[in-house]
Amino acid sequence: MSATADRAAQFHRFHDDGVLLLANGWDAGSARLIESLGAKALATTSAGVAWAQGYADGDRLPAQRLIDVAASIARAIRIPLSVDVEGGYSDDPAQVADTVAALIDIGAVGINLEDGGAGPERLCAKIERVKTAAARLGVPLYLNARTDVYLRGLAAEGERVEATLARAARYREAGADGLFVPGLTAEHEVRAIAAGCDLPLNLLARPALPPAAELQGWGVRRLSAGSDLAQSAYARLADLAGGFLGDGDSRPLQARAMDYGRLNALFDFA
Repeated sequence: MSATADRAAQFHRFHDDGVLLLANGWDAGSARLIESLGAKALATTSAGVAWAQGYADGDRLPAQRLIDVAASIARAIRIPLSVDVEGGYSDDPAQVADTVAALIDIGAVGINLEDGGAGPERLCAKIERVKTAAARLGVPLYLNARTDVYLRGLAAEGERVEATLARAARYREAGADGLFVPGLTAEHEVRAIAAGCDLPLNLLARPALPPAAELQGWGVRRLSAGSDLAQSAYARLADLAGGFLGDGDSRPLQARAMDYGRLNALFDFA
């Protein structure tokens, strides 16, 4: 078994017990720092990656640019890497599969693939082609199917659990390994979806949710920070840069700065 296949199998196992916590990175630097803090795996944030590359979020990033960023991250870390590919940057399942195959070639072992505002048929077709491509490469890719039933209000309140479970069943049949439901926070709905689908349930971290230990009791197996870390980093940058541009005072820049030597040592492996 290849090293990539080994890491993919390891990533699958991380969803078996407890709650896998994913602090999403957006470039090689953030990924390496997150790894150094004890992360078991690294997942990207599509929004953070897009912003760092000068694009708006929402399938705007060129697929090749994503592959290049993922390659730089894979080079910098040794833990399993999962890449958020949004909707696959194409409506053509074959083209989506080609993009994911390129990501596997650079060392990715998992992806997030979303339905967005579309019906489940399109995502099912993409899942099938992607899993076939991964099998040809000999890698048990972990495909986390994201449904936006809650995030986009694709079903009326009171009908969202049923709608989510219906999509989950179709995505599982197509080959998905996990289910990501951003926007889902109510305990009774989380428990119903976790119990009603045969896929590990992934939630997006939100203030309304309890700590991971309690979420485990609800049936959750994965919790993602999403774009919050990138947004917080940009907010800090805006505060510091704005202050410096205003008066040139460098003291705030250094007050909470990470040590240069510590940062540089993180990348002293080339």
